[in-house]
Amino acid sequence: MQYKPAVFAVGDEYQILIPVVAPSLMWIKVGDRCYYDHAAGVLRSKCRVHRVHVPMQALDEAGCYTVCERLLPHRRPYCSKPRPEMQTSFRFYPVPKENARAYMIADAHNRVREPILAAQAFGDFDFLIFNGDVPEYSEKMDCLMTVFAIADALTAGEKPLLYSRGNHDLRGKYAEDYAEYVPNCGGSFYYPFHLGSVAGLILDCGEDKTDDHEEYGGTLSCHVMREEETHYLESFDPVQFAGAQTRLVIVHSPFTTHFGDPFDIEQDMYAHWGKLLRDRMHPDAMLCGHLHTLGIHACGSDFDSLGQPCTVIVGSKPGKAYFAGTGLLFGKDGIEVSFTDSDGKTLRNEIIETRRG
Repeated sequence: MQYKPAVFAVGDEYQILIPVVAPSLMWIKVGDRCYYDHAAGVLRSKCRVHRVHVPMQALDEAGCYTVCERLLPHRRPYCSKPRPEMQTSFRFYPVPKENARAYMIADAHNRVREPILAAQAFGDFDFLIFNGDVPEYSEKMDCLMTVFAIADALTAGEKPLLYSRGNHDLRGKYAEDYAEYVPNCGGSFYYPFHLGSVAGLILDCGEDKTDDHEEYGGTLSCHVMREEETHYLESFDPVQFAGAQTRLVIVHSPFTTHFGDPFDIEQDMYAHWGKLLRDRMHPDAMLCGHLHTLGIHACGSDFDSLGQPCTVIVGSKPGKAYFAGTGLLFGKDGIEVSFTDSDGKTLRNEIIETRRG
């Protein structure tokens, strides 16, 4: 293992992702059952990041898991000889049913030390949110490993994480293989989650300019992806959120805000997204990054151009050897928002009332 496991929540499962530096076979024991990283029955060995799917209920109830790995220097058509099994066990803490705490990191752009310090300034938390542009781009493998370096330091394989793709993640030679290195749902980066008393949707806006913009050199088809995502939102049944105390939308770009040329894309579609979320999901807050600012924006403010589904929290501010992110406390009466930075300061503290107090 290059880093400790990162335990990402996707739907009703955990996707446990573990980077490695040499070919190996891997599986995870939870209780008396083993879950394998396999491709249609073939144990994977040439991957850079292992992925093991574990039912959320199984890991929550067990409270621990064991990573099993066998190095495989040479894979032969007959009689391969993996090295002896190595085991590493981890405790695991499910998100509590009330008063859960989370920290959100977006727009780290390859910073590691500063986001870690900002999260530590908030204090202990129950789950970590990566909300896009954690790598600078997807051009180098070292960039993609930024996600795991931060997760290792802040969760040590013991706490869940959530992941949303940012626009910079679509840039570079590894962008087309991005689903190999981060959590996803069948290759898509929009899906539901439910952790303790908090539930919601992770959405994906793709890039922030039209597909034919010269910056992308004809390498994108984000409009088609957004059309598919629109169909997903139109057919999504929010009944699974019925027992959730807090409902969130997590998306890198605050898509219901009009930014002007060349960023004024998909206005009708994004307005439709906002209405669908507002009328069907009734979220309490939408968590965003992208703007490199810190702010809490109520519905009907100047920030609300296309019809926000709820209050929008924009919560990341990178600088030179500096970072500020967002701490969140989910209570039954509201969400307490704390912006903290890598200098150890709390920059702002505010409570958002929820609709289901």
